[in-house]
This record gives sequence, C-alpha cells and structure tokens, in this order.
Amino acid sequence: MRALRVLLILTVLLGGLFVGADRLAVGLAEDKIAERIRSSRGLDQNPSVQINGFPFLTQVAGKELDSVDASMDGLTVRVGDRSVEVTEVDVKLRDVRLENNFSSAVAGRATGTARIGYADLTAAGTEGVTAAYAGPERAAENQVRIDVDIPVAQVTLYSAASVRDGDTIALRAENIPEIPVAENLIRGRVDHELKITGLPEGLRLEKLTMAEDGVTLHLSGSEVDLAG
Repeated sequence: MRALRVLLILTVLLGGLFVGADRLAVGLAEDKIAERIRSSRGLDQNPSVQINGFPFLTQVAGKELDSVDASMDGLTVRVGDRSVEVTEVDVKLRDVRLENNFSSAVAGRATGTARIGYADLTAAGTEGVTAAYAGPERAAENQVRIDVDIPVAQVTLYSAASVRDGDTIALRAENIPEIPVAENLIRGRVDHELKITGLPEGLRLEKLTMAEDGVTLHLSGSEVDLAG
C-alpha cells in the first residue's frame, strides 16, 4: 500500500512538472512568434499571440499546431495608392505547420477581421470626397455616407460598398441628386475601386461590414504566414 502511495505521489509530481514545462515552452513560443510578426510587419509593438491545444510539446514534436490566435494594431497596407493603417486585426490560424527549423509557421487555413477607419478610407479616395458612417439602417445595407464638393454645391449621398476579386473595395453611389449636368461629374468623383495590398500572403477579402468607427474587413485564406 505504501509503495502504491509513493507511486501515486511520483505520478502527480511528474505530471505537474510536465504541465509546467509544457506551459513554459508554449509561452516562449508565443513570444517568439509575436516578435517575428512584429519584425516582419513593421509593428510598433508585439501582437498578442495565443497557441491553443494541449499538450504543446506533443504538437511541436509533430511540427504542427492545432490553432493559433493573433491580434494586432498598426498593420500598414496599401489602399489604392495610399498607405493606410489597419487596426483591430484579429486572425485565427488553423492547422499551423512549423517550417524552416521552426523559424516560420504557415496556417493551412485562416479567418479574421480588420478595421479601416473612415478617415483612412477618405485619404485613400478622391480629393474633395469624404467618407463617413451612414447610420445603422444604411450601414446594415453596406452603405457609406459620402460628402463631395463640386463647383455648384456640396452634395451628400450614399455609396454601396462591396468586395471584388478578393482584394478590392468597390464604392458605387446610389440615388445621386438631380443636379443639372452634375451626375457624371459626381459619379466620376465617388465611384471607384480601392485595391488593398500588403495583407499577409494568403488572406483575401470575403466581405465588408460597416460600424460607427470604420469599415470591418472580413478575411479568410489558406497557406497563410503572418510572419512571412
């Protein structure tokens, strides 16, 4: 009986040591991945990285992680011909392969969201055209408020926003006010396509949703490397 008791105590102690070692290893790995993402993406601070699944050491031995969640701010992308800062980037990576002697991690599939503020959307558009929140009802229909200055007046209208080709935000005005000879002028100013480049390779735009503080980009993809 005493021998059994000793065996049970040793088992508990060894199990505790294994769990402790596993959690220490996962913490170090999360820090390393965060540093690589920060360096490769030019971020001001390390992103938040969480490696899911237990035990971690078993996953490492197989060179594949079940899932990794990453959150970051300050990711710079190109929208049209302007550099724009994307905020609130949240990405869920699944089936993550550890490659190149663990120096990179490539996700078999990924989903995520990111936010572009209306001020940045305005900066990426045409001069004299301002984008803003359209209110809850119009936002639910994926519309953006547009204020445009033309020689005869300042006009407020609403543009429908959509995704094209997995990398482009398309804006098209609806119900342009009936101002003589102005429709073509207005449409030429406000209807445009903004191609987004600089997202992590493998991520594509799926859809857009509108919020008070900006446009939410919904992303998905395969073979995604945040630190690449």
